[in-house]
Amino acid sequence: MFQGLYSQNRLILTGLGALLVSAAASSIAGIYLGSVREVLGLIPGLMVLLPSIIDMRGNIAGVLASRLSSSMHLGEFSIDFQEGCVLGDNIRASFVVTVLIAFVLGIFAYVASRIFGLPVVGIADLVLISVTSGIISGFVVMGITVIIALASYRYGLDLDMIAAPTVTTSGDIVTLPILVLSAVFVMLLSPLARLALGAVVVVTAIAAILYTRRRSEGIGTVVRENLSLLIPLSVLGTLAGLTYSLSLDNLVAFAVFLILIPPFMGGLGSIGGILGSRLSTGMHTGELNPSFLPERGVVHHFIISYLYTLILLPLLALIAHGAAVLMGLNSPGLGMLVTISLVAGLVVMTLVNGAAYVTASLSFRYGLDPDNFGIPVITSLIDLIGAATLVAVIDLLL
Repeated sequence: MFQGLYSQNRLILTGLGALLVSAAASSIAGIYLGSVREVLGLIPGLMVLLPSIIDMRGNIAGVLASRLSSSMHLGEFSIDFQEGCVLGDNIRASFVVTVLIAFVLGIFAYVASRIFGLPVVGIADLVLISVTSGIISGFVVMGITVIIALASYRYGLDLDMIAAPTVTTSGDIVTLPILVLSAVFVMLLSPLARLALGAVVVVTAIAAILYTRRRSEGIGTVVRENLSLLIPLSVLGTLAGLTYSLSLDNLVAFAVFLILIPPFMGGLGSIGGILGSRLSTGMHTGELNPSFLPERGVVHHFIISYLYTLILLPLLALIAHGAAVLMGLNSPGLGMLVTISLVAGLVVMTLVNGAAYVTASLSFRYGLDPDNFGIPVITSLIDLIGAATLVAVIDLLL
């Protein structure tokens, strides 16, 4: 019994440690977003694209980490990058998905901006920005994910407890500056240079599609399952971007909220990712059953999620307030910022707990891999629900 309690406490503390480190690191992304608020206005449509492209980066890498974690628990993992092996196939599939989903994100952001009457750059420019930043940040984030997986395998750590926080944080820190720099780079190119870059992007996408079609099994299956889910979920990320864009004036007025948004979303996404990975692994190993009502073991995971939320969000508000003071940006005060963060976070986490369980249980029950569905559904829901809830709570309390 004592050994079981020690093992459980060790898992909880491992997750908490990863969350605290990621909270401090993801605040860097928030501070960066606050510092480039002028760029968001100078390149119309960029704020609409921003949440979805950061979310998809974390989703793709999160699915990769979750699948590798399950393979470790099932004894199928090996350090082999060749085609036909778990590690090699999942890396290749993740890159293909990265390229193809970036096209979709650029198109969705442009169409959504036009429908809602928001100013936006041309569709070709927005797609170029999306694909360029997506490929570059995708390489970096996937590399970090693989390193973490190999380290977990080597040192016997539970990848479920550290992958989601690390992947989400690296997605925020890496993708945000790369997106902004890519946007500035593309907009400064001459028309001829943009045409050449566009041709390279189109060729890359066609090559990715042909590669997947020639490998219908293994890699092809992973790509199809991911795209069938990530493309619809891209709509949620785009709607989150629209929510921020429609309230951009208010967010800039209290610029501390621009600092808070990335760590707030990233922190909740990390907690939800841990929950999704644990539920997926539990169902793969038979420790949890996909019953209609959550059983005791699932409720235990819900309680841990709330505990993480209560610890993490006040810390994020404190960091955001301190950064705003140092940068000379407006803030409603530390007490109000903590209240807004906690109220919005607890509402979001309540909805996420239910969504995580329903997604894992339904996908497992119908013969689908919950590793492919859990983290993308959770983080995409957090993007949309989190954006709407945060903006609503700000309007309600201020």
